[in-house]
Amino acid sequence: MTLDQLRVFVAVAEHLHMTRAAEALHMTQSAVSASVAALEQSCGQRLFDRVGRHIELTAAGRLMLGEAQAILRRVAQARDALSDLAGLARGTLALQASQTIANYWLAPRMHGFHTAHPNIRLEVGIGNTTQVAAAVRDGVADIGFVEGEVEEPLIVRRRVPGDELVLVVAADAPVTAGEALKAADLAGMPFVLREPGSGTRQMFEAACRRMGLKPAAIRVAFELPSNEAVLSAVAAGAGATVISRLVAEAGLRAGTLRTLPLSLPPRSFYVLHHAERDRSRAAEAFVDFVCRPPQ
Repeated sequence: MTLDQLRVFVAVAEHLHMTRAAEALHMTQSAVSASVAALEQSCGQRLFDRVGRHIELTAAGRLMLGEAQAILRRVAQARDALSDLAGLARGTLALQASQTIANYWLAPRMHGFHTAHPNIRLEVGIGNTTQVAAAVRDGVADIGFVEGEVEEPLIVRRRVPGDELVLVVAADAPVTAGEALKAADLAGMPFVLREPGSGTRQMFEAACRRMGLKPAAIRVAFELPSNEAVLSAVAAGAGATVISRLVAEAGLRAGTLRTLPLSLPPRSFYVLHHAERDRSRAAEAFVDFVCRPPQ
């Protein structure tokens, strides 16, 4: 039993005439007759009675007609659904992002994409870089956004526009530095840092290594699991931190934080996807959207 046989059967049942059904289907009458015969053989039931020059549905044929019409409707609905997905008329996109990206960078871009494609539902989860990479690897997220290094062989990274890191302390911290800080300056300062595995911490530790300072030599006063907690502790005078300017901007404007001169490289963000899973049309469109140069 095939879909083509069901389509032919429904056409014949609706017309109750082989020739008219063949014309509607743009088939020859012999092809229509052969298709009906093959379906009857597959079912083991006669679906039509030949009464003189006319045909009528048998009891089995009437039962089959309802089922065949339902099957063909479901096939049409499935085709329409796939067409909608391809045309971004519907769909769901699971995103996973690190804290900095999710809270300060991704949300406005999600809003812009939703405005352009209102029927695509966006779901977002938040974790550190390691957790985001694991979500993409395990299929929990369609795409991920991180700022740190990812060592997952099945994960593909693509660079997207990011931000910069800044070294900040409380506005009234007893630290003076007119020139760029050196490794010895950093070694003598207490720091409030995110947990190991966060992209911000990875970049800070990489910068320390470039300056000849081992990360183990950094005096860590607190390790905290969120950017907000880190900045709250810094503003209270617990120590310095290196953090995204996007995150620190509100405190800098409010005058609760100030920057210290430390040369840090620009920070790229990365979009992640699984190397062996196809990306949906919605995922491709979203990545293209966030990678688009600002207008």
